[in-house]
Amino acid sequence: MKKILIINGPNLNMVGVREPGVYGTETLATICERIKKYAESLGLEAEFIQSNHEGVILDKIHEAKGEYAGVVINAGAWTHYSYALRDAIAAVKPLPFVEVHMSNIHAREEFRHHSVISPVCVGQICGFGSESYILGVQALADILDK
Repeated sequence: MKKILIINGPNLNMVGVREPGVYGTETLATICERIKKYAESLGLEAEFIQSNHEGVILDKIHEAKGEYAGVVINAGAWTHYSYALRDAIAAVKPLPFVEVHMSNIHAREEFRHHSVISPVCVGQICGFGSESYILGVQALADILDK
């Protein structure tokens, strides 16, 4: 069974509490459980990491090459300014990354409209709440089947 990694960046541990009008009331643990079951239905084994510390995520990305078949990443606020994250993703190519966001970042504040990681990801899914993760896993599964 191919392993995939689901990365959640800063403040995503507060999903279900933080801005429920934007992110919903489902907790990250509940979302991860749904992702795990869905991934298994596709023949994938999902592993998860969430951290509010950029270095922890960078180290995990560096370790991902050779350990995972692909990655779904919700980089949170780092999406918009972390060139270190962008460079880490680029460094582990050709490992495919699918960028996801629960909210539609293009319909929010201007500073959220630009993603510095999009150019090194195979695609971006946003605006579908927690379903964005499911769509991201499906996209990754499709990529891995090619």
